[in-house]
Amino acid sequence: MTLTALADLSGLSQGFLSKVENGKAALDRRSHISAVAGALEVSETDLIGAPHLSRDPVQSAPHAAIPAVRAALMSNTLTRPAADHARPLAELVAEMGRIDRSEYKYIQVGESLPAVLGELHVHAAAPADEAAQRLALETLIEAFQTATWAAKDLGYADLAGIAAMRADEVARTLGDPISKGKAATLRIHTMPGGARDLALAAAEEAADALEPHAGTDTAIHVLGMIVLAAALSATVTYRHERAEDWLGRAADLASRVPDTPGVNWGAFSKTNVGVWQVSLATERGESGAALLEVAEAVDEDRLQPRRGRHAVFLADVGRGLARDKRTRDEAVRWLRHAERVAPHKIRNSAAVHETVATLLTQAKATGVGRELRGMAARMGMAH
Repeated sequence: MTLTALADLSGLSQGFLSKVENGKAALDRRSHISAVAGALEVSETDLIGAPHLSRDPVQSAPHAAIPAVRAALMSNTLTRPAADHARPLAELVAEMGRIDRSEYKYIQVGESLPAVLGELHVHAAAPADEAAQRLALETLIEAFQTATWAAKDLGYADLAGIAAMRADEVARTLGDPISKGKAATLRIHTMPGGARDLALAAAEEAADALEPHAGTDTAIHVLGMIVLAAALSATVTYRHERAEDWLGRAADLASRVPDTPGVNWGAFSKTNVGVWQVSLATERGESGAALLEVAEAVDEDRLQPRRGRHAVFLADVGRGLARDKRTRDEAVRWLRHAERVAPHKIRNSAAVHETVATLLTQAKATGVGRELRGMAARMGMAH
């Protein structure tokens, strides 16, 4: 296909697509990836690359968890668990909390999550009483959430979608608005790129459904994360005014709960809304000093208990700075900081991989810096 034809079909400029083709511009915005994948009639995974393993054990080790997580998700049902025995329910609930709080969450997912998933299904299928069954099902939603994000972060979109659908199944069984809201966030974030309009409609519908029940902090956290998902979906579909409305609603909700992302469900808080503002600015194409101004409003100290969220914030700023030749050196510093905070996550990030690859191409004329070469090596790139 010619660049002219691709530009016509995708709605992107021929000049931009030429830079992408030659490695001089990053294809790292969700809207751009979706547009090009749709024009070429391929999946987004085909376009940006499937999960890969490098020689770096920090990057590759989390992938070893995926086969066991996949088996646990696909071999257990609410009426027929694969396991024939389980630890006490209270012990499983505590174990799920340890996985969520782990500094190296991806490793904990591989070591603990498959067994926890199987044993929770045992309690759900043969509960001691109704209260025990509800607790088992509620904890299953948290386990499916962990499986969803681990799979999505590592590039296994199909597995993330399966985990999200399993969470939705459990939420429908429970029937309460908060559980349905939690499952909705997973479903929205795992919808394929070709369903961006459906994702926005689903987010808005889920927000409207939970709004009348948002009387507790947890309900506000869940509603806030749905609202942020709506803001993202609106941004990706170029409905920027609508996205700003949803961000304003998220800020209002955040003002009603403590600014403690380390303990709030989904990290929803004033600080996390600021992180999302940076993320959406990066998705819109903001760069350089303008993006730094948005980032300055985020209190990084409050993010430290959420290493993954902190790393994503740093990486989003770095990706935006990389688009402006005046701030490319600073971009490398932000990206390296992100890598130090959560190396498993950043070295497996397709968006960061694309940015680092583009920076390498741009730097060839002037000599590639040691920091950038080292990061490229750890991500399995030729450098």
